[in-house]
Amino acid sequence: MSMVLFASVVRVGDGLPLSASTDYEQDKELQETKKHLKGLSKKLGQFPDRCTVQVGQYNVNFTSSLGVGYLMVCTESYPNVLAFCFLDELQKEFIVTYDAKRINSAVRPYSFIEFDTFIQKTKQRYNSPRSLSTKINLSDMQTEIKLRPPYQLSREDLNSINGFSLHTPSKYKGIAPTQMLEPVTLPGIVSCVLSFLCGALNLLRGVHAIESVLQNDDEDFNYVIAFFLGTAACLYQCYLFAYFSMWRNVKSCLALGLICLCSMYLCELRNGWQVLFHITVGAFMTLQIRLRQPLGKAPDYNV
Repeated sequence: MSMVLFASVVRVGDGLPLSASTDYEQDKELQETKKHLKGLSKKLGQFPDRCTVQVGQYNVNFTSSLGVGYLMVCTESYPNVLAFCFLDELQKEFIVTYDAKRINSAVRPYSFIEFDTFIQKTKQRYNSPRSLSTKINLSDMQTEIKLRPPYQLSREDLNSINGFSLHTPSKYKGIAPTQMLEPVTLPGIVSCVLSFLCGALNLLRGVHAIESVLQNDDEDFNYVIAFFLGTAACLYQCYLFAYFSMWRNVKSCLALGLICLCSMYLCELRNGWQVLFHITVGAFMTLQIRLRQPLGKAPDYNV
């Protein structure tokens, strides 16, 4: 019998489960398939935003958007179009119900377990095709899948995901969607310009420090290293502000720490205002990186 058996919602960044359907199935093969689902949820960012994989007599389908992934297990004979319509419906309802700030701040598994009620109701509808056919428009999803079919994962990919292979597949590089960031604000532009300026000043002072070391043997070469490390930290903060990467906030804080250390080490060559300026710009840049959240690809609501 064709039917949806299980569904879950996870956070793409770290695979934290946010909600899932209540599962009463005791089938051993289904439980094994759900283990693969847990492995997939932690690696969603490495894959395209719409994928499918066959595991025994079940199909696993998943989509991801706006930093959230939606996964489901269905029987092998369940139509692909219905499966992705089901995931699309979960996605639309979840985005409307929960904002990005609340999703990103969740720390406990299944923080949105109340969403299980909607998953269960939707699952029941999609397991009753007669009552479903008049309530959804399959033609749009059929066209979308035809133009952009889900990426077919292999069993080898699952083995690699679940730790049976040390090789991380690189064939998805360039296929997985690039996470977009929110539009740049004026404070963000100002912070980026100031950070670039600090990097240029450090670079210039570093070149002069090299000249001093070559001319005077008693000059401290560590000053040269500190100037260039400060340059690298400032430019890296500009990169983190412009492009999405995993652990952006942690990386920006580490870069800020490096800027502070370099500034304190160079305090003998700078006055207090110059040291304060470099540290303040680094802190301001870190704040702007934190405020510029991932945007992702918004779903089409036919508006």
